[in-house]
Amino acid sequence: MQFKDYYEILGVEPNAGDAEIKTAYRRLARKYHPDVSKEAGAEETFKSVNEAYEALRDPEKRKAYDQLRARGYRTGDEVQPPPGGFGGYGAGGGADFDEIFAGGGAGGGFSDFFEELFRRRGGAGFGSGGVHPGAAPRGDTRARLAVPLETVYQGDNVRVPVLGRTFDVRIPKGIRPGQVIRLAGKGQHGGDLLLEIEYAAHPDFDVDGRNIILSLPIAAWDAALGATVSVATLGGRVELKIPAGSESGRKLRLRGRGLPGSGGATAGDQLIELEVEAPPPRTAEQTAAYEALRQAFDRVEAGER
Repeated sequence: MQFKDYYEILGVEPNAGDAEIKTAYRRLARKYHPDVSKEAGAEETFKSVNEAYEALRDPEKRKAYDQLRARGYRTGDEVQPPPGGFGGYGAGGGADFDEIFAGGGAGGGFSDFFEELFRRRGGAGFGSGGVHPGAAPRGDTRARLAVPLETVYQGDNVRVPVLGRTFDVRIPKGIRPGQVIRLAGKGQHGGDLLLEIEYAAHPDFDVDGRNIILSLPIAAWDAALGATVSVATLGGRVELKIPAGSESGRKLRLRGRGLPGSGGATAGDQLIELEVEAPPPRTAEQTAAYEALRQAFDRVEAGER
């Protein structure tokens, strides 16, 4: 089993903060997403990027990984699990239950290295995407199920690999993190299988309650003059009007475009935070346009003084 340097995969230093890791993940996930990328090997790179982010975004997993990496392992080195498995490394190996991923979402298709490092301590695992049996007092088997935001938005049936078997699981529209789906009789020794919901990482969106948050890069001229642009939502792309005179950090709202409510709750909104960018000039014409812009603003400022 070969060691994977997750920091190297994301292109960040080992002391990188959470924000830097998230930014690197999103940049690479957008570049290599198999639906849009024409890069050679894009799908495998996309899977590696998602795996690295899943390992580093969670403090307990990152602590466990860092403890292993501190032993001097580097990319491609052969790794042998210590006695008792990798569960002996930090808090990341000692969780009450493991994670599985629904519907081929952003977290799916993890390597043997990831599965071995983060499976529960204290016994053999059940292979890629599997769940180590953790018996609750009633004999139930527990697992965390990471669900893509698109599935939460629309509701869907997903295929979930658990304990060497695959189950079709209905994900209710608008399900919330921490809610549990019970599959009667599907756990170990005839017990129930309890799937606790969490949201899988998404390359574009953050979640705040039922609101969806999107950072939107826009050109400086669109911010200054106003524009209508196409933006992604969980329900598909929509047109968004950028008011003239917008600045970085301004938030615009698409009402009802967040996660749906359940049990009569109101749907959330999508919040778009603008990031004004000035692309570098790549032609003589663009350079001249920037120079004319600078001179025009310099004249205004000189007149004001």
